[in-house]
Amino acid sequence: QLQLVESGGGLVQPGGSLRLSCATSGFTSDYLAIAWFRQAPGKEREGVSCISSRDDSSYYIESVKGRFTISRDKANNTLFLQMNSLKPEDTAVYYCAASTIVPCTHYRGSYYPTLARYTDWGQGAQVTVSS
Repeated sequence: QLQLVESGGGLVQPGGSLRLSCATSGFTSDYLAIAWFRQAPGKEREGVSCISSRDDSSYYIESVKGRFTISRDKANNTLFLQMNSLKPEDTAVYYCAASTIVPCTHYRGSYYPTLARYTDWGQGAQVTVSS
């Protein structure tokens, strides 16, 4: 079973940057997509960005395009999320997740996550954007 461990969260001022990491173990070619989700207090969990394990195609939701970058280090089985120009509304617990069921789903160039199709989840990392 895939294990995912997030790190790199913290408190940052608006306009600042953070880089989240997700260390994985047990990753196999069965996994089609690796993604970042987030959940703010009182809100549903939402997908943020996804990267294809087959060709490294990446997708983002509209609200983070141009600010967030997803990437991965294949040699070290680590997923990253570089977050720049952070806003208070980015405050949430961020989770990495992987799916053996669906690839990165997208619509008109934007990430269109199917949360229920993700089978493996990390424990989450808190990101707080506040002055």
